[in-house]
Amino acid sequence: MFQQITILGPGLLGASLAMAVKERGLATRVVTWSRRPESRAKCLNQSWCDAVLDTPEQAVVGSDLVVICTPVQTIVPLLVQIRPALATDALITDVGSTKSLICREARSALEGHSATFLGAHPMAGSEQAGMEHAQSDLFEKAACMLTPLDQASSAAIVKLSAFWETLGMTVSIVSPEKHDEIVAHVSHLPHLLASTLCGYLATQDDTWRTLAGGGLRDTTRVASGDPQLWKQILEQNSDEVLRAIEGFEQQLHHLKTALLNQNSLGIVAQLERGKTFRDQL
Repeated sequence: MFQQITILGPGLLGASLAMAVKERGLATRVVTWSRRPESRAKCLNQSWCDAVLDTPEQAVVGSDLVVICTPVQTIVPLLVQIRPALATDALITDVGSTKSLICREARSALEGHSATFLGAHPMAGSEQAGMEHAQSDLFEKAACMLTPLDQASSAAIVKLSAFWETLGMTVSIVSPEKHDEIVAHVSHLPHLLASTLCGYLATQDDTWRTLAGGGLRDTTRVASGDPQLWKQILEQNSDEVLRAIEGFEQQLHHLKTALLNQNSLGIVAQLERGKTFRDQL
């Protein structure tokens, strides 16, 4: 599919992507760069990496696909940094969890350059971080959203869609704004609920955690995510996250009212609605 793919930020997603690309033969050459010297040293010993460069500018030279896999606040600054070294026909994408701000700032950053930025968000990952947890099948049977702006290149959309589909993903095309609304509800809100629940239980008797069953672990798994990374995500998507919180608060209020009023039908109706949704996931 590509002669050379550059992955900037070979953490869990970046390293998993490199593994998957190599395993499926999607690129002749995979080049990586990491901000930390120790991470670059680790990459040197990986079979999925053909070259490790000391700067992002060096890493993107000659690449026809560049994937930025860094925290959301660093995506656009990194794009600005690599712009002078990008090939004229390069396709640049990312894996960020927010899109509206990133896509618009990326367009401004590349104004006057013939390279193309097309936002992407593979809905795959883990509460774990780092290339040591990477796996080549991370993207299989998962969803991926592409977020082109108006007048985006149809050729770029087709090419990037085919790339993620070849990795086993189901691709949807949505606007950056619609993406941020969706993930606020299906990703960001669940993380906040899990984290808030853990924070609340942390104020209770310490011995309770030893008595919990698998349900608590399943419900709160994502709360183990990096707080600093999640802070960036929540700040960039704060408007949509606040709307999602308000909607959830209404549902919780309905359940609380049903309990106060001993409204058995109302309680069962809400529990059944939740079960139906979960069973269809």
